[in-house]
Amino acid sequence: MSRHQKRISAPSSWPLERKRSHWTVKPMPGPHPKDRSMPLLMLVRDVLKLADNSREARKILVEGHIIVNGRVRKNYKFPVGIFDVISIPRLNEHYVMLMDRRGILTLIGIDEKDANMKLCKVRGKVVLKGGRIQLNMHDGRNMICDNEFGREVKTLDSLLISLDDGSVVRHLPFKQGSNVIVFGGRHTTRIGRVISREIRRSSEPNIVRIEGLGFCRGLSAESGSEGAVGAFETIEDYVFVIGTDKIEVPGISLA
Repeated sequence: MSRHQKRISAPSSWPLERKRSHWTVKPMPGPHPKDRSMPLLMLVRDVLKLADNSREARKILVEGHIIVNGRVRKNYKFPVGIFDVISIPRLNEHYVMLMDRRGILTLIGIDEKDANMKLCKVRGKVVLKGGRIQLNMHDGRNMICDNEFGREVKTLDSLLISLDDGSVVRHLPFKQGSNVIVFGGRHTTRIGRVISREIRRSSEPNIVRIEGLGFCRGLSAESGSEGAVGAFETIEDYVFVIGTDKIEVPGISLA
């Protein structure tokens, strides 16, 4: 496997100038898939514009100025993906990683009080020895919980996790009427409420039917709800629960 990455063949979700130079940095294996994350060096140099070149960006990282999900990250190849929280204490700036209408990874600014928690989507559940339940999240995080809470949480649910101690701040269940946002496919950045879920007995992905409410503020060129209202369908892998009666995730609001 190559240790290098050409710009021209980089994932379309990366905010790159494809023909500016030949090479870019290749992310290390980590918590996010390659097409839904970007290496930390690219974030510092090309998105935040804190450095003019890779040497300056790596110096910033080595000095420990960038915090990802509550931890100082110094490896310039570390992948930063959807719903990761990035903090720069020296500048008092805080961001959450999302995806814009074109499917390109981008940052949305959040308040300091919201930078200590992170949204995680439950991808799977495993019963461990002794009957304990392990929850597997979309960002590679695993959580062992007590049986009562473990039985309550289902796959596709979302959890707001405290970055200070890893505890669950809020449980956002996936059910009819839940508020969700879509990241992936033609309906990227659309916000709506779940109407139903169709489970297909084959290798095809399950389908979620959603009543559209509008686009996410700051992620779409469209204003208001024009073109985003009305029912639509997407696969369940693209859907993230962001609230029950209202939107409860920092950085996400209707345009």
